[in-house]
Amino acid sequence: MARTIRNEFDKYLTYDNLMKAHLLSRKGKNYKKEVILFNLKQEEYIKWLYEELKNGTYKHGGYRIFYITYPKPRKIEASRYIDRVVHRWIVDSFLNRYFVNQFISTSYACIKKRGMHKASMDVQKAMKYCTKIWNEYYILKMDIRKYFQNINKDILMNILRKKVKEEKLERLLEKIVYSNSGTKGIPIGNYTSQIFANIYLNEIDQYIKQKLKVKYYFRYMDDSVLFVKTKKEAKEILYKIKVFLKDKLDLELNSKTQIFKSKQGVNFCGYKINAYRIKLRDRGKKALKKKIKFLQSEVKKGNISSKEAGKYICGHLGYMKYANTRNLEEKIFYMG
Repeated sequence: MARTIRNEFDKYLTYDNLMKAHLLSRKGKNYKKEVILFNLKQEEYIKWLYEELKNGTYKHGGYRIFYITYPKPRKIEASRYIDRVVHRWIVDSFLNRYFVNQFISTSYACIKKRGMHKASMDVQKAMKYCTKIWNEYYILKMDIRKYFQNINKDILMNILRKKVKEEKLERLLEKIVYSNSGTKGIPIGNYTSQIFANIYLNEIDQYIKQKLKVKYYFRYMDDSVLFVKTKKEAKEILYKIKVFLKDKLDLELNSKTQIFKSKQGVNFCGYKINAYRIKLRDRGKKALKKKIKFLQSEVKKGNISSKEAGKYICGHLGYMKYANTRNLEEKIFYMG
């Protein structure tokens, strides 16, 4: 794969690719009004979008803002459907194609064939090995303060420009990156935001692996852990990481960041992990029980079918199968 992107924009800008982006974007959303309206004239909209992108006259629209409280309070900025088609096209045609291959192998979020389950299994495998070679060692657990809200747009664009050497693509990326207000923060609701966030933190990944030479380092979005032999090493590495984050990425670690002995195990990707066991964290158990009770209530009221309730819980069941949860499963599925 080429180190830089040149003369590729027109190659991937085709009616078929935009239509494919639309078909992928509408999955699970065909009941929404804006998608229904787009579907009615999809060929016309795709042709119009093709011309706008080709001529450089495409303009990113504004956002519909709303707030969610679960799993924690967040501001969501939802873009127009036609902008979401553009997001899907640019991610599939360029960002995934040209950036993901440069990520370290222990970065897991939103990357095909990785994810939180692989992350947790790889962390446990490393813990077993570190226990074997060091017996006792230290864990540095890091979490970035309000990550998506604090991504510096100018820094993000400069990182993208290292690889993007084509004016049309650069201009389009700028329209997306600067589409919401403020000098910091990218919309959580955008399809582009997850890959932007990974590209941004790939800078610290490379620093930790290449410059600091940390062998056992794992990251899932803004949550990361690393293992070293001594507390002194962990403190020195933490200091250097803080400096790099502040100077190069305009970021800070939050109060959850800490150094502790390996015998405590580590919370990562929703699991409590040690060398011999992977368990669901208490917060995950509570959320799952709450979800089950709510769905049972909705089924009894006739608001949803038991089949629909089953679909909602499938993700949780997949999450549970990687942990030692036999007792929890019995309690959940025999709740009155």
